[in-house]
Amino acid sequence: MKTLYLVRHAKSSWKYDVTDHLRPLKKRGHNDATLVSEKIKNEIEPPQKILTSDANRARTTAEYFKKAFNITDDNYELTHDLYDFSGQQVMQVIKSIDNFLDRAMIVGHNHAFTSMVNMMGSKKIENLPTSGFVMIEFDVDDWNDVSTGTTKEMVFPRHLK
Repeated sequence: MKTLYLVRHAKSSWKYDVTDHLRPLKKRGHNDATLVSEKIKNEIEPPQKILTSDANRARTTAEYFKKAFNITDDNYELTHDLYDFSGQQVMQVIKSIDNFLDRAMIVGHNHAFTSMVNMMGSKKIENLPTSGFVMIEFDVDDWNDVSTGTTKEMVFPRHLK
């Protein structure tokens, strides 16, 4: 059994004159990432590894989950391949997760993450909101065999306010 946790980065700010890759989180983004990470840390098994897009807004979001689950630096990885909006690179990252890991979290971007949730999960959503969390279980032993699974949990900031 493999379990994938998907988290869309928190709400980012357009206030600063920086490239897309460097955009920071808004105050609401920090608040929502805290809210969701603190909620799920008591409800799910912790991820054994967190892989995050190296974009500032995704990395900052991932750090809230890293802290909530007490994930060590050895089990936390920045990857440019998750700075993907179509989902093709996201799928490659998922399929390349080490098989000794049963639970992994990826943090990244839309439209890729909404597409991945709808393609791989059993529940369809219109949009994975910022700071949105989805848990999907797969009845496989190899990450390379992951295709469709069962959506077990969804936590969005609006559920917690």
